[in-house]
Amino acid sequence: MALFESRLQDVHNQLRSRELSVTELVDASYKRIAETDEAIKAFITLNEEGARRDAAALDKQLESGEERGLLFGLPAGIKDNIVTEGLLTTCASQFLSNYNPIYDGTVVSKLKAAQSITIGKLNMDEFAMGGSNENSSYFPTRNPWNTDYVPGGSSGGSAASVAAGQVYFALGSDTGGSIRQPAAYCGIVGLKPTYGLVSRFGLVAFASSLDQIGPLTKNVEDSAYVLQAIAGYDAKDSTSANVEIPDYTTALTGDVKGLRIGVPKEYLGAGIDPKVKEAVMNALKVYEGLGATWEEVSLPHTEYAIATYYLLASSEASSNLARFDGVRYGVRADNPDNLIDLYRKSRSQGFGPEVKRRIMLGTYALSSGYYDAYYLKAQKVRTLIKQDFEEVFQQYDVIIGPTAPTTAFRIGEQVGDPLTMYLNDICTIPVSLAGVPAISVPCGTADGLPIGLQIIGKAFDEQTVLRAAHAFEQHTDHHKLRPQL
Repeated sequence: MALFESRLQDVHNQLRSRELSVTELVDASYKRIAETDEAIKAFITLNEEGARRDAAALDKQLESGEERGLLFGLPAGIKDNIVTEGLLTTCASQFLSNYNPIYDGTVVSKLKAAQSITIGKLNMDEFAMGGSNENSSYFPTRNPWNTDYVPGGSSGGSAASVAAGQVYFALGSDTGGSIRQPAAYCGIVGLKPTYGLVSRFGLVAFASSLDQIGPLTKNVEDSAYVLQAIAGYDAKDSTSANVEIPDYTTALTGDVKGLRIGVPKEYLGAGIDPKVKEAVMNALKVYEGLGATWEEVSLPHTEYAIATYYLLASSEASSNLARFDGVRYGVRADNPDNLIDLYRKSRSQGFGPEVKRRIMLGTYALSSGYYDAYYLKAQKVRTLIKQDFEEVFQQYDVIIGPTAPTTAFRIGEQVGDPLTMYLNDICTIPVSLAGVPAISVPCGTADGLPIGLQIIGKAFDEQTVLRAAHAFEQHTDHHKLRPQL
């Protein structure tokens, strides 16, 4: 695990000086997985043979002195809804338990170009629908800080694996908070980029207007490096933004003097744990000490965000998941009476309860007679939420608040109450609806569990978000705390 505590540049220096080999890095990853994964269950599928083969090839490259990629030799985990050629991609669903893709998603191709090593595929809520990882059809992932608690979701396997030191970094996907919330619960850094900055080609779609891939790392600097590797225009993704990609690492100056911070009163009101609020207020004092200023602001349509999100996301899910019919790929039901019966049985057997719940909600919202009342109205409210952010950003550089209203909750505690579960995303969902970037960084603990600070920025201004996060990190020790498995 000590190897994975080192900064990326330090690891690369050790590789360059031959103090360390890529094979040793990969060995350390699988050794740590063998020691800890029985307890936390982060991985669904391991890529041991392929990873060791790739490591040997990179070690030969080291000997030859060839130019190395940005993430050279670093062991990475991939959320199991991002397709990987020749490596099972299940979305933690029984429906795709036999799905072996014949191509790589764009982000996987970019990681290969940057020469990182894919260690395996990480557990998640089925089809990314959930906030606790309890909706995986295989097994729940557990929080490394306390295995009686959830790691968050849907990228719970990604967050838990990084927090436990199994991989150097991981990729997750964020639709309504699924990178940031598990990062907060597991005490690591999670970045949701601006919608369109990172290609979604090869990401199994949940809600296409919201889904975004991003990194989960131990520190902000690593997050900047991984984002550098995966960001960029992709003609295969019709929603990919053709924008110039800056050098994100140049933003890590530690200087936030004059930074203007807006703090939404809606993010620190009713429902926010007092200990979480205290940690956020302490973080704002750190910023004050660094020369930044903050003021209370309002995002008045925040109260409508949960309802808006679940109408829109569920509607898009019902459309996207229509392709899973037991005919083209995935598991097929046995002995159907006819084609319609094949669809019905395959979908009934293949999807879990939460996926079915959202498909039914979304299909209802899109149905004749209800489209205008629900889906269309939700789209209009989404515009108002986006405008709230735009108005605040006219005067402020970043918006800061908690990532989640509480720390992680116990496994099984909320599984029978979907509405309470949904409310855990009250601070992250508005950001996703607006399509702007946000990062979660550790800012304290409560009762032995981590608290996350969310820093939100203007569209495509990841540099300011990373600068603010890095400055806070450099003047606190919260990111250095690690679970004792």
